[in-house]
Parts: sequence; structure tokens; C-alpha cells
Amino acid sequence: MAEIIQRDGSWAFDGGTVRITPGLHRSVSLFRRTYGEIAVPLEAVAGVAFEPERRRGRLRMRLREGADPLLQATGGRLPEPADPYRLAVEADGAGAAEYVVEEIRRSLLLDQVPGEPTKAYLLPGPPVPVAVRSSDGTVSFDGGRIRVDWADTSDRVKRATGPRILGIAEVSAVEWLPNTGHEDGFLRFVTRETAFAKLPPEKDPYALDLWGSARRDLLTALVATAVTARLPHPSTRTGGGHAERARPTAATVPSPPADRHDVLLRRLRELGELYRDGVLTDEEFTLTKAAVLRDF
Repeated sequence: MAEIIQRDGSWAFDGGTVRITPGLHRSVSLFRRTYGEIAVPLEAVAGVAFEPERRRGRLRMRLREGADPLLQATGGRLPEPADPYRLAVEADGAGAAEYVVEEIRRSLLLDQVPGEPTKAYLLPGPPVPVAVRSSDGTVSFDGGRIRVDWADTSDRVKRATGPRILGIAEVSAVEWLPNTGHEDGFLRFVTRETAFAKLPPEKDPYALDLWGSARRDLLTALVATAVTARLPHPSTRTGGGHAERARPTAATVPSPPADRHDVLLRRLRELGELYRDGVLTDEEFTLTKAAVLRDF
């Protein structure tokens, strides 16, 4: 067993798996502590290195492309302190860090782990159900359905559409950009209908606009990762998109019951008022109206 334990966390390698555990100290990123322990199979590892500095160093792990839904969902945009594949090493831990690196590299050579992209995710992502409260609302995912409940501070357009509920089969991609504290971010669920209609996140009924606490909004990457892990792997895509799923026909779409019909009419009236007041453009009104009608 090759192991290093630091205030920032620990890495333990048993010859087949690198077990990464975040530290409990308050200096450790909230995202890493919430994401929890990660078991990285050796076949997912592309490389590992120790970068020594004068007073401390860093362990870094590089994974094979397509192996991890977290890296797929975040696209390398996680802030460095939130990166679970990085470990801050104190000066007196340099020897242990170098030993861990040596053992992992030796096993990669012995097992002849390939370096090319994987054909499937080798890590599972966070467990479900998972729910996160962000500056724009609360987003949750139970493994089959995504639900977004808007906050009181959300844009009027979003509040007029009501909660968003999407089945995993309706989602073709997840787009995520972190809130840096200097620039807003977003979490967007892309469907067939919205793939080419890029509304600004503050008005998009399928996107959360991340503008509040950067530390808290970063947790939306948990939901982005959990959903990504259950979408078709990038290696299965053809022509840059997923295979078409069957579209519902008029005969298969049930009529809304009376009470829901009243809700539908109220929301359509609210959207009409926003359109007449100039809050919504023609494109925004058409897309938002379609989103409301889909739910009913």
C-alpha cells in the first residue's frame, strides 16, 4: 500500500485503485468535501506527477479522456482548489508523495494501461438523489428526473413557467460554467428543442443562472456530473449529437386535467404580458411558451 496523508486530504494506492479522500480542514474546498471520496481505477489513469516547491508541493493526477463524468461535465473549468485530482503536499510529505507517484507509474507500465480515450465512463460520478440550492433556484436529480424550482429572485420569465421537470431521456447534453465571483456562471440542460436557441441563462427556462455565492453555486457541478454520467458516453455520439429519440405525437400526449388547465392559462397570460411589455423578444417568447406547453 502506497499512501500519503496530508491536511488537504489523502491518496492511497493498493495496486489497482487510487482512493482519494478530501481533508476535513476548513481550508479544503466545500466542493471537494461535498463530492467526497473518489475511487479511481488504475485503468482510468493517464498519468501522475509530483510538483515540488520550496515550502510545499502538489500531487496531480491526469485521467484518460472520457473516463470521468465529472471532468466531462465541467470541461476542465473547476477552480484549482476544487479539483479532486490535486493534493497539496507539505514539505515533510515530499518523500511519501514521490513514493506514491513511483508506485502508480510502475503499475501503469506493468498493466500496460492505454492512453487513448475510453469508450465508457470508468468512474460513476456522485450518488443520487442529489439536490443543490443555488442563487437561481434549487436543482435536484433522482437518477431519472431533473427538477428545478425557481427562487423568488429568479427572473419573472422563469417564475412564470413554473418548476422545470425533465426526464433524463429528454436531455441531450449538459452545459456548465462556474460562477467565479467575477463572472456569472450557469447550468443548462439542453434538449432537442433548445439545442440551437441559446437564450441568456437568466431567461432560459432550462438553465440556472449562477450569480450569487461562488462557493455554493459550485455545487451545481454535482448535479451536472450526475446527469452527465447517465447520458450516452461521448464516444457513442455521431455527427456531434445523440441519436434521435422518438418524438411524442398528438395521439400520445394526454390532455391536461381541469386544475392544471387553469395553471396553464395563467402562465400563458403571464408570458403574454411579459411579451407585450417588451421583456421577451419574439424568439424568447416562442421558446418559453413551448417550454410551458411541454409540461402540460
